[in-house]
Amino acid sequence: MTDACATDAPLTIGALAKRTGVPAKTIRYYEEVGLLPKPRRAANGYRSYDERAVHTLRFVGRSRDLGFSMEDIGELLTLWNNKGRKSSSVRAIAEAHVAAIQDKIHLLEDMKNTLEHLVHCCRGDDRPDCPILHELSAQE
Repeated sequence: MTDACATDAPLTIGALAKRTGVPAKTIRYYEEVGLLPKPRRAANGYRSYDERAVHTLRFVGRSRDLGFSMEDIGELLTLWNNKGRKSSSVRAIAEAHVAAIQDKIHLLEDMKNTLEHLVHCCRGDDRPDCPILHELSAQE
């Protein structure tokens, strides 16, 4: 599938933002942190991007949507750009991310169970006694 808007003409930061849905401020940030290479500058001093920047920003966006950290995205970009990469390196990053997500899911399930128990114990009436507040203020 080809990009209907693809062109060989250089893109300004505004055009790049429009093509990718990434705000110009975020594009500049990605340049600062090294996720997006610094662009060439046109004679007027404006940033000038090519199609590679479009693909890179889409890669970063999909990676962010999956919750990868900026550090992981940097490593994934390096691997993506390295045609001699080992897929095992990519898989290791993804597996570590899956494990971190699973840990967060367990933590959230524990939080949910605790809160459900506290809600169940709270009468929710006009009395001031509340097991939720009692638990929140308990000292270990």
